[in-house]
Amino acid sequence: MRARPYATTSPTRLAAALLEVAARIGLDGASVREVASHAGVSIGAVQHHFPTKDEMLAYSFRSLAERVLTRLSTVDPDIDPARTLFAALSQLLPLDEPRTAEAHVMAAFTVRAATSPSLSTIRHTTLFTMRTAVSAVLIRMGTAEPETRAALLLAAVNGLALDAVASPELYPPEYLTHALHTQIQLSLDGADAH
Repeated sequence: MRARPYATTSPTRLAAALLEVAARIGLDGASVREVASHAGVSIGAVQHHFPTKDEMLAYSFRSLAERVLTRLSTVDPDIDPARTLFAALSQLLPLDEPRTAEAHVMAAFTVRAATSPSLSTIRHTTLFTMRTAVSAVLIRMGTAEPETRAALLLAAVNGLALDAVASPELYPPEYLTHALHTQIQLSLDGADAH
């Protein structure tokens, strides 16, 4: 029996290659040719799994979002909600090399999602899942307006991440860490007010 063509190439492998290429040279540079070259496969192998570049981008974005959400879901709920929130939300900031690469690619996908319905749906689902998880922590604490505070926390973290990848010299990891602690504390102020 002959081996199936492209049996050694998987969508997961190609998505990983796309994310690595996008982190290095940007999402626009992640062409089918570049992804194939980086994955060490033919262009036909990429097209076998992803007939269009849009399908490849959507699969890769979903893969990245799932990876981030999985990390967030494994944060151990701490007795101290501020520590729980920091442990989760710091996963979204470019505090080390892997998270910096993710933040670069996530920012590029976010911009592209503004004009791509398929990417917009993935972004919407990811944000909703994150906001729900942050809201749950705030609800357990009895925080007033937990959904609004969760949205504001996520907006602050996403803004910090975007600014940090665009101007890393202005946002070193120590500054990002301090800013996140400060924003969490501001969000938790008045938690016992209601």
